[in-house]
Amino acid sequence: MEEKSSSREREEGAANKQVPLLEPRAKVREEQEEDDASSSPSLGRRTWEENKKLWVVAGPSIFTRFSSFGVTVISQAFIGHIGATELAAYALVSTVLMRFSNGILLGMASALETLCGQSYGAKQYHMLGIYLQRSWIILFACSVVLLPVYIFTEPMLIALGQDPKISAVAGTIALWYIPVMFSYVWAFTLQMYLQAQSKNMIITYLAVLNLGLHLTLSWLMTVKFQLGIAGVMGSMVIAMWIPVFGQLAFVFCGGCPLTWTGFSSAAFTDLSAIIKLSLSSGVMLCLELWYNTILVLLTGYMKNAEIALDALSICLNINGWEMMISIGFLAATGVRVANELGAGSARRAKFAIYNVVITSFSIGLVLFVLFLFFRGSLAYIFTESRAVADAVADLSPLLAFSILLNSVQPVLSGVAVGAGWQSVVAYVNITSYYLIGIPLGAVLGYVVGFHVKGIWIGMLLGTLVQTIVLLFITLKTDWEKQVTLIEFFLVVYLTMLSAIFIDEIWTSRTLHNILKYSLPICRW
Repeated sequence: MEEKSSSREREEGAANKQVPLLEPRAKVREEQEEDDASSSPSLGRRTWEENKKLWVVAGPSIFTRFSSFGVTVISQAFIGHIGATELAAYALVSTVLMRFSNGILLGMASALETLCGQSYGAKQYHMLGIYLQRSWIILFACSVVLLPVYIFTEPMLIALGQDPKISAVAGTIALWYIPVMFSYVWAFTLQMYLQAQSKNMIITYLAVLNLGLHLTLSWLMTVKFQLGIAGVMGSMVIAMWIPVFGQLAFVFCGGCPLTWTGFSSAAFTDLSAIIKLSLSSGVMLCLELWYNTILVLLTGYMKNAEIALDALSICLNINGWEMMISIGFLAATGVRVANELGAGSARRAKFAIYNVVITSFSIGLVLFVLFLFFRGSLAYIFTESRAVADAVADLSPLLAFSILLNSVQPVLSGVAVGAGWQSVVAYVNITSYYLIGIPLGAVLGYVVGFHVKGIWIGMLLGTLVQTIVLLFITLKTDWEKQVTLIEFFLVVYLTMLSAIFIDEIWTSRTLHNILKYSLPICRW
C-alpha cells in the first residue's frame, strides 16, 4: 500500500510540474486522439452528443439574451406609444449610445469567456474566480471613464448634426441609462463565468423574472400612473439589477465551489495581460456593434429623419431579436471551442465548430422565410403610424437578408473568442466594415440616391466580406497548433502566478519574458 501510495504521489507530483511536461502532454493528447478516432461512434451519435453539449450552453444563453433584449424592446414599445419624438430619441440612445458602451463592456468581458473556457477545459478551476475578479476591476474602471458620454449626450448629438428636439429628449433618456450601464459590469462577466462551467439555469430563471417584472412595472408606470419616460426607464433600471444580485448571491453562497473560493489579492496582479486581451476583445466587438450605430447616424442626416429613424430602429430591433439567437450560439461556440482546446482535443473542437455553424444557419434560414412572409404586419407592434409601418415593410427584404447573414457571422466570431483570436478579428472587422461596407453604403445612399436602403445594402456587403474571411480563417487553421499554444500559455502563466506568492528562483518578470518571447515561436 505504501509503495502504491508513494508511486501515486510521484505521478501527481510529476503532473504538477507543468513546464517540463509540455512534450509528454502532447504525446498523451495524440494517443487520446488516435484512440478516439479508432473507437469513434457513428456520425449521428457524435452529432447528438455534441448537440447536447451545445444546447446546455446555447439554450439558456439564447433565452437569457432574449429576455435581456426583451427589456429594451418592451421599453421601446411603451415609449413608441408616448410619441414619435420620444421613440426617435430612444432609438438614438439605444442604438448609438448603448451600442457604443455595450460594445466596449461586452467586448472587454468576452476576454473572460476565452480565459475561463480554456482554464475550465484544462481543469485549472481556481483560475476562473481570479479572472472574474480581474474583469470586475477592469470593466468598472471602464464604466467610470464612459460616464461623460451619458452626461453630455444632448450636446454631443447636436454636435453630430442630429435634430435638437430629438437630442433634448435623448439627453434625458441617457441619464436613466447610467445605472443600467453599471449593471452590465457584473451582468456580462457573471454570465460568461457561469457559462464556462455550463451553470446556465440560474441565469435563465433570473432572466424570466427580469422580463416579467419589467413588463408589469412598465405597464403600471406608463399606462396606469402615466409617468411617461421616467416610468419606463425606472422600470428598466430595476429589471436590469435583479439578475445581477441573483447571480452574485448564487456565486457567493456556494453555487460554484470549485471555481469561487473567495476574494483574492491575485486579482490585482498581472492586470496588464488581461487588459491587453480585454482591449483586443473590446475592439473586435465594438467594431461590430458600432456598425449599426453608424447606419443610424447616417440615417439621421436624411430628409424626414424622424420617420426614417423610427422605421430603421424598428427593423434593427427585430434584427436584434434574431441576433440574440446568434449571440447565444456565439457564446456557446466560444465555450465549446475553449473547453475542447483547453482539454487538448483539436478534433472535438473542429467538430463542435461544424455542428454549431450548420445548426445556426438552419435556424436563420427558417427565420429568413418567416420575416419575408410577415413583412407587412411586424411594425404595428411598435408604432401606430401608417407611414412608419410602410417604411418598415419597404426595408423588410434587407432585414431578412441581414438575419440570414447573422446566423453565420456571430458563430464564426465565437470561434475566434474560444481560440483567443480577438486581435485578428479586429483587423478583419476594420477592413470589411469600415473600408468596404460604410463607404459603399454612403455612396449608394447619398450619391446613387437609394437613401436608407443604399446605406443598408453597402453595410450588408461589408458583413458578407467579413463572414467569408472568417470562414476562410477557420477552415485554414491548424487546430493542433492552437492546442499546443494554449497548453503552453496555461502552463507558463500558472507558473508565473505561483512565482508571485512563492519565493522561487525564477521571478515573475523572468517568466513573463519567457512567455513574451516563446509564444511567437510556439505559433509558428
